[in-house]
Amino acid sequence: MAEAATLPTTRDEDWRYSDGEYLRHADAAAINHWRTIDVPAGETRSEYQIHNSGDAAPGMVDRLRVHVGEGGRFEAFHMIAGGKFQRVEVEVTLGEGAHFEFGGVTIGGGDKVQEFVTRTIHAHPNATSNQVVRAVQWGRATGNFLGRIEVARDAQKTDAAQNFRAILLEKGASANTKPELEIFADDVLCAHGAAIGQLDEQASYYMAARGIPPQIARKLLIQAFIGDAFENIADDDIRQKMLDDTLAELDGDAV
Repeated sequence: MAEAATLPTTRDEDWRYSDGEYLRHADAAAINHWRTIDVPAGETRSEYQIHNSGDAAPGMVDRLRVHVGEGGRFEAFHMIAGGKFQRVEVEVTLGEGAHFEFGGVTIGGGDKVQEFVTRTIHAHPNATSNQVVRAVQWGRATGNFLGRIEVARDAQKTDAAQNFRAILLEKGASANTKPELEIFADDVLCAHGAAIGQLDEQASYYMAARGIPPQIARKLLIQAFIGDAFENIADDDIRQKMLDDTLAELDGDAV
């Protein structure tokens, strides 16, 4: 007999920054549902998603498990903008010589809680992964990134990196990050970095001194900031659309 699905709570480490009110009333079966993708050896799969369920929506959780075969490649680029609570969770297991590329942006104000959670399992040698997440928040909104990298004992020559940066446009906004590395191999390159702060006012003044209106200058700086997350999208049109759709979510008052 199958076990009944249970709801996570903010006492669970992987849900510690989530919206507890949403979790208390969520549908257990829905929140525990995982999409699955299998990438055959030597092939590439890509997905590009914009998550904007609207401010009236109570919340959304999208969970994805991916297995990438030997020499394969999986790319995922996501933008979270809407809803009171939105969470995108990706778990990837990499075969020998496989690659995982992830780019994500959270952007929003009000009291939204937006988060990416990733688990990258380097199960075999010579696999690589790269994750870039950017958060732009204002009001009392929160942007989160929990990223876990696991390197198995036999996964020599692993090269894994993750980078999170957040810009808080207003004093009440916040961001949280929790990078984790669990490494059992000894010939690896693994790195993570994180920074949370305000928009570079010196750059804004520099642009204003050259006749660029302050609001446009700030928007250009935000565009460059979030562009990092989409930089590795090979298709120019898709990359530009992801960037344009993200910038369209900016609140004029916040900028």
